[in-house]
Amino acid sequence: MTTANDVEKNYDVIVVGSGAGAMTAALFAADQGNSVLIVEKTDKYGGTSAISGGGIWIPNNDEFRALGGKDSYEAALTYIKAASQGSVDETRIRAYLDNAPKMLRELQANSRVKFAVADKYPDYYQHLEGSLPGGRSMDPELYDTTGLGDEMDNQQPAAGNALLMGKMSWTARQAHKAVSKERGWMLMIIGLMLRYKLDFKQRKKGRRDRRAGLGASLVASLRHSLCDRNIPLWRDTEFTDFVINNDKVTGIKVLRDGQELTLNARYGVIMGSGGFEQNQALREKYLPAPSQQSWSATPKGGNTGAALEAGQKLGAATDLLDWCWWTPTLNVPKERNARGLFAERAFPGAIVVDGAGQRFFNEAAPYLEFGDAMYRNHQKMGNSIPAWVVFDGHFRHEYAMGPLMPGKIMPDSRAPKAWLGSVYFKADSLAELAKLVNIDADGLAQTVQKMNHYAATGVDEDFDRGGNVFDRYYGDTKVKPNPCLAPLTKGPYYALKIHPGDIGTKGGLLTNEYAQVVRPSGEPIAGLYAIGNSSSSVMGISYPGAGATIGPAMTFGYVAANHITANRGAEAND
Repeated sequence: MTTANDVEKNYDVIVVGSGAGAMTAALFAADQGNSVLIVEKTDKYGGTSAISGGGIWIPNNDEFRALGGKDSYEAALTYIKAASQGSVDETRIRAYLDNAPKMLRELQANSRVKFAVADKYPDYYQHLEGSLPGGRSMDPELYDTTGLGDEMDNQQPAAGNALLMGKMSWTARQAHKAVSKERGWMLMIIGLMLRYKLDFKQRKKGRRDRRAGLGASLVASLRHSLCDRNIPLWRDTEFTDFVINNDKVTGIKVLRDGQELTLNARYGVIMGSGGFEQNQALREKYLPAPSQQSWSATPKGGNTGAALEAGQKLGAATDLLDWCWWTPTLNVPKERNARGLFAERAFPGAIVVDGAGQRFFNEAAPYLEFGDAMYRNHQKMGNSIPAWVVFDGHFRHEYAMGPLMPGKIMPDSRAPKAWLGSVYFKADSLAELAKLVNIDADGLAQTVQKMNHYAATGVDEDFDRGGNVFDRYYGDTKVKPNPCLAPLTKGPYYALKIHPGDIGTKGGLLTNEYAQVVRPSGEPIAGLYAIGNSSSSVMGISYPGAGATIGPAMTFGYVAANHITANRGAEAND
């Protein structure tokens, strides 16, 4: 048996964390001739990336151009600057735009990772100059995990809402076709079900789909690429601190098999270990109140802010610590993580109200903005945390909401009994529902009356829901005149409690255009790099499009590897 004392402790590059950004950094560093080690705190690799949609937002990418799409560096720069409102240095934005298409091109040419253009997935801020109605977001292709063998058991399991009926893999493009009920959607669903059920060899092994989709696909294909190169990935290995020599980061300290080890990195340490959303003390220190770790949709056990705290001890600068990648979430009994509500808010016939029964934002708006709106309204009115998703019997029959599949697939009688009164509340009338969940009944009645009028006219006079191509992306194409608006008229009525959750914190160690961690003076800390949610986001306070979390993480992983390799003579830690 190999003990902690027997393991190799000297590497050129050490990567902390095992999400998509960390794995990408490791791949590029190894392909440039560096010896690389990845360390992961938890017993599963993949982090938040594995349970995500897996998309990456890559402006001016080759694939969109090959399809005849029109994008440009200048348009993307204009858009990000407008969206981020001066909250991030332009040199970092330019570094992202310079390197993102290169990263994607080289990754697909030299690994098992494959993406397709989500040409119908719009940028989130359609009112801003430089936005596009589609083409910048890239969707991972389905990935056959057979070649990974038992190693797939060590991957962070896909979230339930990332799987069709909780078990079948699909792409984001297929999911969009289904929820918007585009032509042929039912045949597509039947095909996916048959593919899954007729895979007899895999069904004998268990429930898991042989093919991974979304974030699970991205992580599996990256992990397989790491295995191709024999790059070691140590799980259950907790980063505890940096090793410093002559003002340079020359390694890390970890806990492994109950022992503290010092691991040496000749050329650089890349922190890709996530943010601090799973650390309640740090949430209370930095994030707006109220804030609960249990509201986060990210995996338990990771993302506890180790990179942030260790970096601060070194004197690193930080930024955006009061921001998360917000999304409204709800908690489901026995599920590992909170569930984010991403697409469902756009479905016609569901509204979100505060304790006064009033809407306070466009339900179909991007999830970061919706979470931020929950906080802003709560600060003003004191009654939108929690908020309530309300819908009627027709919506319940036709559409999904959180863990509730459409009633025509999962009637209330088939939903777990424990969900009634915890996940969802149900009453025969709006007045009874309001009393049940402590919403102002008159306010709710007035709101529903207005929404029913808006559904008839097709115009949301309060928040313009369905008024742009992003809102309509998840709307029901069969509903007229506005695919995001439908009346609430048919009992029984339902309500689900939601909180301002997140898919990670947005702030962290401040970095420069080379992904180097910097001091408040702007001077780099030699040997130390940070990517993904370990660093403050290059998108500032904004979320420009689907994949604007993972896309930058992978891109700056590529940038960090390139910078380490280009400077390994000067930066060698002898």
